[in-house]
Amino acid sequence: MNGHIKNMHLPPSIQPATTLLSILLVMTVDSTRTVPLCRNQQCGVSLQQSLKLTRLIHKETVDLIRIYKASQGESSELFCKTSFNNVPDANIAGLDPSERIASIYTHLQAFFPHYKRVFEQQTDLQLAGSTLLTELVKVSNRSSTLANKINCLYQSLFPNLPLPEPAGGPTPLPPSQNVFQQKVYGCVVLKRYKEFLSNVVREMRTLKGKVCKKRTQMNELF
Repeated sequence: MNGHIKNMHLPPSIQPATTLLSILLVMTVDSTRTVPLCRNQQCGVSLQQSLKLTRLIHKETVDLIRIYKASQGESSELFCKTSFNNVPDANIAGLDPSERIASIYTHLQAFFPHYKRVFEQQTDLQLAGSTLLTELVKVSNRSSTLANKINCLYQSLFPNLPLPEPAGGPTPLPPSQNVFQQKVYGCVVLKRYKEFLSNVVREMRTLKGKVCKKRTQMNELF
């Protein structure tokens, strides 16, 4: 089991979901090179929508980790307590709001290839129609929407500042793994993503009082 979809003959019932997620994640990873169509929204409204969506994804990721553990067979708790290198960190970096919003966006982009790898590996390990695969697709769809919302928010607040590339480049995907390593890797990615989403929720609460207040004051001047 090498964890790559292109080398597997998948049952018809799982092919649409696999194709959907593959296309979605490729589009999301490439979205750093594109400019989404962003509607002009009030800063507070845009941040509140992003915060609401982040909370929802966080809740679904908590449920997803529970489903993941239940689907891995015996010793699933052991899988989820083992450490693993080369997984994006959960910390939001930067000193000012523009850097921290950009960090949220670039971190989301960094997680998507790893999330896609987990889906590919679990497609090989799970039965067709697995609840785990369905939930992975659902969280991925919402995460893609969140990335676009953060991109739009950044463009709206800082139109003259292009989104920077991730510091140090993207976190490399792991090499070929055995089944045990795949199960460990999947749990580490999901847990790290959950931790990141928790940090995003806290960050958005803080940002609302900073960037939106400043934006309102600037609009009043003009």
